Amino acid sequence: MAVSKLKAVDPKSAEPRKPKILAYGAPGVGKTWTSLDFPNVFYIDEEDGASLQHYTDKLKASGGAYFGSDQGSLDFNEVIGQIQALATEDHSYKTLVIDSFTKLFNTAIANEAQRLENEHKKNEFGIDKKPAVSQTKKLINWISKLDMNVILICHEKAEWGMDSKGERIQIGMTFDGYDKLAYELDLCLNIVKTGPSRLARIRKSRLLGFPDGESFAWSYPEFAKRYGQAVIERKSEKIQLITLEQLAEIGRLMEIVKMPDDWLEKLLTKAATTSLAELNNDQATKTIAMLNTKLKGEAK
Repeated sequence: MAVSKLKAVDPKSAEPRKPKILAYGAPGVGKTWTSLDFPNVFYIDEEDGASLQHYTDKLKASGGAYFGSDQGSLDFNEVIGQIQALATEDHSYKTLVIDSFTKLFNTAIANEAQRLENEHKKNEFGIDKKPAVSQTKKLINWISKLDMNVILICHEKAEWGMDSKGERIQIGMTFDGYDKLAYELDLCLNIVKTGPSRLARIRKSRLLGFPDGESFAWSYPEFAKRYGQAVIERKSEKIQLITLEQLAEIGRLMEIVKMPDDWLEKLLTKAATTSLAELNNDQATKTIAMLNTKLKGEAK
Protein backbone atom coordinates (compact mmCIF):
# COMPACT_ATOMS: atom_id res chain seq x y z
CA MET A 1 0.00 0.00 0.00
CA ALA A 2 1.35 3.43 -0.93
CA VAL A 3 2.47 5.62 1.97
CA SER A 4 0.88 9.07 1.96
CA LYS A 5 3.27 12.03 1.79
CA LEU A 6 0.67 14.47 3.12
CA LYS A 7 1.97 16.25 6.23
CA ALA A 8 -0.96 18.43 7.32
CA VAL A 9 -2.28 17.99 10.88
CA ASP A 10 -5.64 18.46 12.56
CA PRO A 11 -6.07 22.27 12.61
CA LYS A 12 -7.33 22.07 16.20
CA SER A 13 -3.94 20.69 17.28
CA ALA A 14 -2.18 23.93 16.37
CA GLU A 15 -1.25 25.96 19.45
CA PRO A 16 -2.57 29.56 19.54
CA ARG A 17 0.40 31.82 18.95
CA LYS A 18 1.18 35.12 20.59
CA PRO A 19 0.14 38.26 18.66
CA LYS A 20 2.44 40.21 16.32
CA ILE A 21 1.24 43.82 16.17
CA LEU A 22 2.07 47.00 14.24
CA ALA A 23 0.92 50.15 16.08
CA TYR A 24 1.33 53.60 14.57
CA GLY A 25 0.08 57.10 15.28
CA ALA A 26 0.96 60.70 16.03
CA PRO A 27 3.23 61.63 18.98
CA GLY A 28 1.57 61.58 22.38
CA VAL A 29 -1.35 59.26 21.62
CA GLY A 30 -0.18 56.53 24.02
CA LYS A 31 1.52 54.02 21.74
CA THR A 32 4.48 53.53 24.08
CA TRP A 33 2.68 53.97 27.39
CA THR A 34 0.12 51.24 26.72
CA SER A 35 2.71 48.86 25.24
CA LEU A 36 4.45 48.89 28.63
CA ASP A 37 1.30 47.44 30.22
CA PHE A 38 1.84 44.18 28.34
CA PRO A 39 3.47 41.46 30.47
CA ASN A 40 7.25 41.31 31.03
CA VAL A 41 8.33 43.68 28.26
CA PHE A 42 11.77 43.48 26.64
CA TYR A 43 11.84 47.06 25.42
CA ILE A 44 14.10 48.06 22.49
CA ASP A 45 14.17 51.86 22.53
CA GLU A 46 15.40 53.46 19.31
CA GLU A 47 14.68 57.01 20.42
CA ASP A 48 15.66 56.90 24.12
CA GLY A 49 12.19 58.31 24.77
CA ALA A 50 11.39 55.67 27.39
CA SER A 51 14.54 56.36 29.43
CA LEU A 52 12.56 58.89 31.50
CA GLN A 53 11.88 57.78 35.07
CA HIS A 54 8.11 57.31 34.79
CA TYR A 55 8.65 54.99 31.80
CA THR A 56 11.46 53.00 33.40
CA ASP A 57 9.50 52.70 36.66
CA LYS A 58 6.57 51.22 34.73
CA LEU A 59 8.87 48.90 32.78
CA LYS A 60 10.59 47.66 35.94
CA ALA A 61 7.26 47.11 37.72
CA SER A 62 6.11 44.88 34.85
CA GLY A 63 9.20 42.67 35.10
CA GLY A 64 10.68 44.13 31.95
CA ALA A 65 14.13 45.12 30.66
CA TYR A 66 15.50 48.07 28.69
CA PHE A 67 17.71 48.02 25.58
CA GLY A 68 18.54 51.54 24.36
CA SER A 69 20.99 53.31 22.08
CA ASP A 70 23.87 52.75 24.53
CA GLN A 71 23.27 49.01 24.12
CA GLY A 72 23.02 49.20 20.32
CA SER A 73 19.32 49.71 19.59
CA LEU A 74 20.00 51.69 16.38
CA ASP A 75 22.05 48.88 14.85
CA PHE A 76 19.91 46.39 12.89
CA ASN A 77 22.41 43.57 13.52
CA GLU A 78 22.32 44.20 17.27
CA VAL A 79 18.52 44.27 17.32
CA ILE A 80 18.25 41.06 15.30
CA GLY A 81 20.84 39.49 17.60
CA GLN A 82 18.67 40.33 20.61
CA ILE A 83 15.61 38.79 18.95
CA GLN A 84 17.60 35.65 18.14
CA ALA A 85 18.69 35.44 21.78
CA LEU A 86 15.09 35.92 22.97
CA ALA A 87 14.02 33.12 20.61
CA THR A 88 16.68 30.62 21.65
CA GLU A 89 17.47 31.29 25.34
CA ASP A 90 15.57 30.72 28.58
CA HIS A 91 14.26 34.01 30.02
CA SER A 92 11.23 35.51 31.76
CA TYR A 93 10.20 38.01 29.05
CA LYS A 94 6.84 37.64 27.32
CA THR A 95 6.54 40.76 25.15
CA LEU A 96 8.96 42.41 22.71
CA VAL A 97 8.45 46.10 21.92
CA ILE A 98 10.52 47.93 19.28
CA ASP A 99 9.98 51.68 19.56
CA SER A 100 10.19 52.97 17.02
CA PHE A 101 10.73 50.66 14.10
CA THR A 102 10.49 53.81 11.98
CA LYS A 103 13.73 55.18 13.39
CA LEU A 104 15.54 51.85 13.10
CA PHE A 105 14.49 51.52 9.44
CA ASN A 106 15.18 55.14 8.48
CA THR A 107 18.55 55.16 10.27
CA ALA A 108 19.63 52.16 8.19
CA ILE A 109 18.60 54.03 5.02
CA ALA A 110 20.47 57.17 6.07
CA ASN A 111 23.60 55.15 6.89
CA GLU A 112 23.55 53.48 3.48
CA ALA A 113 23.02 56.82 1.71
CA GLN A 114 26.03 58.21 3.57
CA ARG A 115 28.12 55.16 2.66
CA LEU A 116 27.25 55.57 -1.02
CA GLU A 117 28.16 59.25 -0.87
CA ASN A 118 31.47 58.58 0.90
CA GLU A 119 32.40 56.00 -1.73
CA HIS A 120 31.30 58.35 -4.54
CA LYS A 121 28.76 55.83 -5.79
CA LYS A 122 25.63 56.87 -7.62
CA ASN A 123 22.66 56.84 -5.27
CA GLU A 124 19.95 55.73 -7.67
CA PHE A 125 16.34 56.07 -6.53
CA GLY A 126 15.58 53.46 -3.89
CA ILE A 127 19.02 51.85 -3.82
CA ASP A 128 19.77 53.22 -0.36
CA LYS A 129 16.74 51.29 0.98
CA LYS A 130 18.02 47.86 -0.05
CA PRO A 131 20.04 47.01 3.11
CA ALA A 132 17.21 48.25 5.37
CA VAL A 133 14.64 46.14 3.51
CA SER A 134 16.90 43.07 3.60
CA GLN A 135 17.48 43.46 7.35
CA THR A 136 13.77 44.03 7.94
CA LYS A 137 12.94 40.76 6.20
CA LYS A 138 15.42 38.94 8.43
CA LEU A 139 13.97 40.65 11.51
CA ILE A 140 10.45 39.61 10.49
CA ASN A 141 11.59 36.01 9.97
CA TRP A 142 12.86 35.88 13.54
CA ILE A 143 9.80 37.64 14.93
CA SER A 144 7.60 35.00 13.27
CA LYS A 145 9.56 32.29 15.12
CA LEU A 146 9.63 34.14 18.43
CA ASP A 147 7.25 32.82 21.09
CA MET A 148 6.53 36.30 22.46
CA ASN A 149 3.95 39.03 22.00
CA VAL A 150 5.49 41.56 19.60
CA ILE A 151 4.61 45.24 19.17
CA LEU A 152 6.39 47.24 16.48
CA ILE A 153 5.68 50.93 17.04
CA CYS A 154 5.87 53.29 14.07
CA HIS A 155 5.50 57.00 13.40
CA GLU A 156 2.77 58.02 11.00
CA LYS A 157 3.11 59.77 7.65
CA ALA A 158 0.87 61.02 4.87
CA GLU A 159 -0.71 58.38 2.62
CA TRP A 160 -1.00 59.37 -1.02
CA GLY A 161 -3.26 58.30 -3.84
CA MET A 162 -4.79 59.55 -7.10
CA ASP A 163 -8.02 61.44 -7.61
CA SER A 164 -10.43 60.93 -10.53
CA LYS A 165 -8.30 63.26 -12.66
CA GLY A 166 -5.13 61.25 -12.03
CA GLU A 167 -3.65 63.89 -9.77
CA ARG A 168 -1.75 62.94 -6.63
CA ILE A 169 -3.64 63.74 -3.42
CA GLN A 170 -3.33 62.87 0.26
CA ILE A 171 -5.90 60.21 1.13
CA GLY A 172 -5.05 59.75 4.81
CA MET A 173 -2.26 58.73 7.16
CA THR A 174 -0.30 55.48 7.33
CA PHE A 175 2.74 54.04 9.12
CA ASP A 176 6.27 55.17 8.32
CA GLY A 177 8.58 52.24 7.55
CA TYR A 178 8.90 49.16 5.35
CA ASP A 179 5.77 49.37 3.21
CA LYS A 180 4.93 45.64 3.41
CA LEU A 181 5.21 45.51 7.20
CA ALA A 182 1.45 45.47 7.81
CA TYR A 183 1.08 42.36 5.61
CA GLU A 184 3.75 40.48 7.55
CA LEU A 185 2.13 40.89 10.98
CA ASP A 186 -1.20 39.80 12.47
CA LEU A 187 -2.65 43.20 13.23
CA CYS A 188 -2.14 46.81 12.11
CA LEU A 189 -3.51 49.44 14.51
CA ASN A 190 -3.78 53.20 14.09
CA ILE A 191 -3.65 54.66 17.61
CA VAL A 192 -5.52 57.93 18.05
CA LYS A 193 -6.45 60.20 20.94
CA THR A 194 -10.03 61.44 21.25
CA GLY A 195 -10.36 63.68 24.30
CA PRO A 196 -9.04 61.75 27.30
CA SER A 197 -9.48 58.40 25.53
CA ARG A 198 -7.05 56.41 23.41
CA LEU A 199 -8.51 54.33 20.62
CA ALA A 200 -7.03 51.67 18.35
CA ARG A 201 -8.48 51.73 14.84
CA ILE A 202 -8.05 48.38 13.13
CA ARG A 203 -6.50 48.98 9.72
CA LYS A 204 -5.63 45.39 8.83
CA SER A 205 -6.28 42.15 10.68
CA ARG A 206 -5.97 38.38 10.46
CA LEU A 207 -7.62 37.93 13.86
CA LEU A 208 -11.28 37.08 14.50
CA GLY A 209 -11.48 39.27 17.60
CA PHE A 210 -10.29 42.32 15.66
CA PRO A 211 -12.49 42.93 12.58
CA ASP A 212 -11.17 45.38 9.97
CA GLY A 213 -12.56 48.87 10.38
CA GLU A 214 -13.57 48.53 14.04
CA SER A 215 -12.10 50.52 16.94
CA PHE A 216 -11.50 49.56 20.55
CA ALA A 217 -10.07 51.14 23.68
CA TRP A 218 -6.27 51.08 23.42
CA SER A 219 -5.54 49.39 26.73
CA TYR A 220 -3.96 46.11 27.74
CA PRO A 221 -7.08 44.76 29.53
CA GLU A 222 -9.24 45.36 26.45
CA PHE A 223 -6.68 43.83 24.10
CA ALA A 224 -6.19 40.78 26.37
CA LYS A 225 -9.98 40.26 26.61
CA ARG A 226 -10.26 40.20 22.83
CA TYR A 227 -7.18 38.08 22.13
CA GLY A 228 -7.03 35.76 25.14
CA GLN A 229 -5.17 36.68 28.30
CA ALA A 230 -3.94 33.15 28.92
CA VAL A 231 -2.12 33.07 25.56
CA ILE A 232 -0.56 36.51 26.03
CA GLU A 233 0.63 35.80 29.57
CA ARG A 234 1.90 32.24 29.23
CA LYS A 235 5.62 31.60 29.54
CA SER A 236 7.64 31.98 26.36
CA GLU A 237 9.19 28.80 25.01
CA LYS A 238 12.61 28.80 23.37
CA ILE A 239 13.48 27.35 19.98
CA GLN A 240 15.88 24.40 19.95
CA LEU A 241 18.34 25.34 17.23
CA ILE A 242 20.31 22.99 14.99
CA THR A 243 23.28 21.40 16.79
CA LEU A 244 26.87 21.54 15.55
CA GLU A 245 26.68 17.81 14.89
CA GLN A 246 23.56 18.22 12.75
CA LEU A 247 25.10 21.12 10.85
CA ALA A 248 28.22 19.06 10.14
CA GLU A 249 26.12 16.08 9.00
CA ILE A 250 24.08 18.22 6.60
CA GLY A 251 27.32 19.63 5.20
CA ARG A 252 28.74 16.13 4.73
CA LEU A 253 25.61 14.86 2.99
CA MET A 254 25.40 17.92 0.73
CA GLU A 255 28.87 17.10 -0.60
CA ILE A 256 27.89 13.61 -1.71
CA VAL A 257 24.18 13.85 -2.55
CA LYS A 258 23.19 15.31 -5.92
CA MET A 259 20.58 17.98 -5.30
CA PRO A 260 19.06 20.58 -7.67
CA ASP A 261 20.94 23.90 -7.83
CA ASP A 262 18.07 25.76 -6.17
CA TRP A 263 17.48 23.15 -3.47
CA LEU A 264 19.23 25.01 -0.65
CA GLU A 265 17.53 28.30 -1.48
CA LYS A 266 14.11 26.61 -1.42
CA LEU A 267 14.93 24.87 1.88
CA LEU A 268 15.89 28.13 3.57
CA THR A 269 12.88 29.97 2.16
CA LYS A 270 10.51 27.27 3.44
CA ALA A 271 12.21 27.42 6.86
CA ALA A 272 11.90 31.26 6.91
CA THR A 273 15.62 31.67 7.49
CA THR A 274 18.75 32.77 5.66
CA SER A 275 21.32 30.12 6.63
CA LEU A 276 21.53 26.48 7.69
CA ALA A 277 22.85 27.60 11.10
CA GLU A 278 19.42 29.18 11.81
CA LEU A 279 17.39 25.99 11.25
CA ASN A 280 15.68 24.63 14.33
CA ASN A 281 16.36 21.13 15.62
CA ASP A 282 13.25 19.62 14.03
CA GLN A 283 13.98 21.20 10.62
CA ALA A 284 17.56 19.91 10.80
CA THR A 285 16.41 16.38 11.67
CA LYS A 286 13.99 16.34 8.72
CA THR A 287 16.66 17.71 6.36
CA ILE A 288 19.14 15.02 7.36
CA ALA A 289 16.49 12.32 6.95
CA MET A 290 15.57 13.62 3.49
CA LEU A 291 19.23 13.74 2.37
CA ASN A 292 19.84 10.22 3.67
CA THR A 293 16.77 8.96 1.79
CA LYS A 294 18.06 10.64 -1.35
CA LEU A 295 21.50 9.08 -0.81
CA LYS A 296 20.01 5.58 -0.45
CA GLY A 297 18.03 6.11 -3.63
CA GLU A 298 21.17 7.09 -5.54
CA ALA A 299 22.99 4.00 -4.25
CA LYS A 300 20.43 1.60 -5.77
